[in-house]
Amino acid sequence: MNGREPALERVLTRGCWSGVERFGVQGGWEALPASEGVAVDEQFAVYWEGERLGVVNWQVQGEHNQTNALAVIAAASSVGVPPVQATQSLSTFRNVKRRMEVKGSVDGVTVYDTFAYHPTAIETTVVGLRTRIGANSRILAVLEPRSNTMKLGTMKAQLPDSLADADLVFGYGAHEGRDKLGWDLHAALAPLGNKAQARSATSRRSSSWSPPQPARETTCS
Repeated sequence: MNGREPALERVLTRGCWSGVERFGVQGGWEALPASEGVAVDEQFAVYWEGERLGVVNWQVQGEHNQTNALAVIAAASSVGVPPVQATQSLSTFRNVKRRMEVKGSVDGVTVYDTFAYHPTAIETTVVGLRTRIGANSRILAVLEPRSNTMKLGTMKAQLPDSLADADLVFGYGAHEGRDKLGWDLHAALAPLGNKAQARSATSRRSSSWSPPQPARETTCS
């Protein structure tokens, strides 16, 4: 169980009739740096109750993906798969398309394509990228809310916080067709102020933003 989710803890108080192992928290299954100077996106050590059990080497970005890996290792361990074998197997994993997929890199600008279908996924993606590239590179986030979850608009108020680590935000919301939004993207992004703008196929309205100064950029779309 993800030990960082208070909602899951509340569910357990209603009754639990099986063993519980937590991941993502101290004392449970943890993903920690395996070697000094090596990014955890590339390599991390797996610990259970403080004991180092193996190392995962991969190119899958984001803390949420490390958490997913811990969940897999914990589940496999519960049915008899040794953690060291699980970490070795995960080291051969290659991510699926549209999960921080690099589309190209030119003159220091890297374009990623990723499918983040709700604000929590958006936040973990942007935070993970920020951690990887550091504070001196820019993130230009291009958002098109097309998933069924996002089109409903029930989570639109969480969008500004989820994009807080981006330097500029460009939003596109369809006003017709199957991807039509039932809410105002321009209004939803307004709390981001002058670093965001929103456009649609039928409107040129956008929030104000300042033209970016030349710099090395990392673009996440």
